[in-house]
Amino acid sequence: MTNQPYEGYDPYQQPPAQPQWGYEEQQYATQQWQGQTWETQTHAPVQAAQQPAAETAYLPQSAYPPAQQPPAQQQPGHVQQAQQPVQTPPPAPGAGPGESGSGYGPATLAGNARVTDAQRARLEGRSPIIEPGMQPALLTALLGLLLAVAAPVSPYVLALPLVVLQAVTAAGWFRLNGMWPARQGIALAFLGALAADAAVLVAGRDQAPAAILGPLGIWVLLSLVLQLRSHADPDTRMYGLMATVAASALAIIATGFLGADPHAASVGAAAVAVAVVARALPLPTVASVAVSVLAATGAGIAVGGMTAVGTKGALIGAGAAVCALAGHRAASYDYPSRFVHFTAGVALPLAAAAPAVWILGR
Repeated sequence: MTNQPYEGYDPYQQPPAQPQWGYEEQQYATQQWQGQTWETQTHAPVQAAQQPAAETAYLPQSAYPPAQQPPAQQQPGHVQQAQQPVQTPPPAPGAGPGESGSGYGPATLAGNARVTDAQRARLEGRSPIIEPGMQPALLTALLGLLLAVAAPVSPYVLALPLVVLQAVTAAGWFRLNGMWPARQGIALAFLGALAADAAVLVAGRDQAPAAILGPLGIWVLLSLVLQLRSHADPDTRMYGLMATVAASALAIIATGFLGADPHAASVGAAAVAVAVVARALPLPTVASVAVSVLAATGAGIAVGGMTAVGTKGALIGAGAAVCALAGHRAASYDYPSRFVHFTAGVALPLAAAAPAVWILGR
């Protein structure tokens, strides 16, 4: 042990043969000696020099005497371990020889097997876009046809499939953003959609913009209050706030089918149904998008010819198809799961097309 001389201290005045102890070591030795002296009042004296070497030595015991240890047979790691004077704590109970109590397991050659499909795809350089496919497209087409048939009958009949669309929209958006379970956010977004539906039914189609924008603004404030009462960290609260606001907005703007002209709602819903099915065909992306918009335009002309919309159905069909493809693209981003495909992949094309149906239908 090398002692650094203090400032203003002459080391040559001390005997060179005697090692110098620090203040803490002297104090520790004095306390230890006093403890042993107190113990001699009731017990036999304890000789520190007679304690077994295994209790006081830092170095591990070896089967060879110190003079007969073969240095050539020692591993480099063992030599470094023997040179360190600090004792290491034992391994955790039940741990293997390669583990320690630090919480890390032994090194493996196979790597971590718990890698998600999204992480594996990113490492392999694949595209983050996975489209829902034909089965969710067929469900979207079924829901769109229900909206198209119910719209001319009655607004209350139209509200039945519309409520299903809004519920699936709220749940699918939260799952698309990786937040699950999020029962409070989903319930809040769905209640906002129900409030917008009730406002349109009470105020009528002529007052639909105010009846839709009013609940939308109120629900943004409610989302703020909900996240301010959360005890999560700031980043999590901000992420939850954005997801809640977006889910509420998408579910509420789907009320546009209820506020639009009944015949325009029929044309737009039918166009979305055709566009999503055409988009799911096994074609290149550019060709699939072109075929989808053309098919939706044709469906708008056909359905518009059966209603009072007439040839304007082509514009409604094309506009609804473009918005539906945007929603379809959003539901395909970042390696979505099967649950996302059957919720957001089904609902987002219809929900995104609702504003276009309301605007172009006027």
